[in-house]
Amino acid sequence: MSHLPDGIRNRRSVRKYEDHRVPKEIILELLEAAGWAPSAHNAQPWRFIVLDDGQAKTRLAKDMAKAWAADMAKDGIAVEPEMFRLRIERFAEAPALVLACMSMEGMTKQPDTERQGVERDLAMQSLGAALENLLLAAHTLGLGACWFCAPAYCREAVRAALKIPEKVEPQALIALGYPAEKSVAPARKRVGEYCFLNQWGAPLKAQRNKKSS
Repeated sequence: MSHLPDGIRNRRSVRKYEDHRVPKEIILELLEAAGWAPSAHNAQPWRFIVLDDGQAKTRLAKDMAKAWAADMAKDGIAVEPEMFRLRIERFAEAPALVLACMSMEGMTKQPDTERQGVERDLAMQSLGAALENLLLAAHTLGLGACWFCAPAYCREAVRAALKIPEKVEPQALIALGYPAEKSVAPARKRVGEYCFLNQWGAPLKAQRNKKSS
C-alpha cells in the first residue's frame, strides 16, 4: 500500500483549458510555492515572467513558432501551415503562461570551466525543483498545467519578445488554466526498473514483512 500523497499520484499534464482566466492571486500562490523549493547555495536562481495578456501571449507564441520552423528548415523539413497554426494556438490560447528562466546571479563563481559548468547544472537542478513545486501547487488548487521545454530551443527569440537580459536564460514555459480534459496517466516504470541498491545494477527490492513465529 502506497503512502504517497494523492497530489503526487494524480497530477497530470493538461493541455486543454476552459475559457476562464486564472486569478492573479492564485498565480502568485503558485509562484510562492515555487520559491519555497530547495536551491544550491540558497541562490534561488529562478526568475519567472507571467503572461496573461492575449497580445503578449500571441506575440511570444508566434516568435517561438517562427524559430521552430526555421530550425526545421535547417533539417530540410517544411512545416505545414496547420502545424504552424497549432504551434501558436498551444500557447496563445492558454489562459496564462509562466516563463521560467535561470539566473546565475548568486551562484558560486568557480575558477575553472569545468567547475563553473557544474554550477550551471546546480542552478538548472534548482529551477527544476521550483517548477515541480509550481506544478504540484497548481494541481492542489484545481488548475491544470503543462511543462513545455520549447523556450530552451529558441532562447534568443524569447529574449527578444520579452526583453530578457542576456545573462538570464529562458528555460521552460508552463501553460496554466482550468482543465477542459481528463488526462490519462502515461505508463510509469516500476521503482525496481530505475533504482539500484548500494551500486549500479544491484536490484532494489522492497522487503516483505516476516511473520513472527
